[in-house]
Amino acid sequence: MVEKKIITVIGATGKQGGGLVRAVLADREGEFTVRAVTRHPDGEPAQELKRLGVGDIVRADMDDPPSLAPAFEHAYGAFVVTNFWEHMSAEREKTQARAVAQAASHAGVQHAIWSTLEDTRECIPLEDERMPTLQEHYKVPHFDGKAEADHHFTDAGVPTTFLRTTFYWENLLGPFAPQRGPDGAFLLTYPMGESRLSGIAVDDIGKTSLAVFQRGTSLIGATVGIAGEHLKVADMAAALTDALGEPVKYRPLTADEWRAQGFPGADEAGNMFQYYADCEHHFTAARDLDAVRGLNPALQDFATWLAAHRDRLRTAWT
Repeated sequence: MVEKKIITVIGATGKQGGGLVRAVLADREGEFTVRAVTRHPDGEPAQELKRLGVGDIVRADMDDPPSLAPAFEHAYGAFVVTNFWEHMSAEREKTQARAVAQAASHAGVQHAIWSTLEDTRECIPLEDERMPTLQEHYKVPHFDGKAEADHHFTDAGVPTTFLRTTFYWENLLGPFAPQRGPDGAFLLTYPMGESRLSGIAVDDIGKTSLAVFQRGTSLIGATVGIAGEHLKVADMAAALTDALGEPVKYRPLTADEWRAQGFPGADEAGNMFQYYADCEHHFTAARDLDAVRGLNPALQDFATWLAAHRDRLRTAWT
């Protein structure tokens, strides 16, 4: 029996990492197995991974570099994602990425996927006053910090594929769920105007990442932008109306109105949506759906994702 290659998954209990874990588990005859990395191996999310069939779960913390070494021992590959929304610090994300890159390098990892994003300042420079500068140095910190961290992987000599993701539709089940308006209809208020929003299902992030590993060395050094569909938010609202059987309307705020809502991260999210809108053509062009489907033939469009999540959406919105 051929021993399977280990892929260390940083963020295995999160959306992106969890998507990859499920993809590897579903590929029973495949060449890979996963090592799930979490700060809380005894927590419920880690226990759920055990129930799914993950036998290798290790504790490590990106804020504690020495703890990372065992996570990469004997690993062939690594999937690395950082979670800005947990602490909302681009500087901390960069420090975490550097620690992981160095640990992967020291262990001799042969192929890493770093889940990164564009540097928004290439489209909207710091001096551009249509969008406020945040954390002194960034326009959209959770984009720009990841982009700045890319070099840590190349500097450390880690063979890396740079995976650029996008807004996941699972956000409709949580932080970006619509709210009921005065007339009882659900309202999507994203400040996107008539621009298209690139979206993707988290399971497709996992399936596409697995496909990148399955390509061997051919995508090392490449930047791979992924999405499931590019849709106007008004069209998303119409699809939600059809799927749920009750009205969902698009009533966009301006980016300034969104930022003024004042909840934690409102300015960050407002800048993100403004970047999506103002830099729409650049952003969508970097996510060629045919190319993504070439990696992941099962790639879902929004309607397909909706059909599979109709009941969860109804529950989440009540």
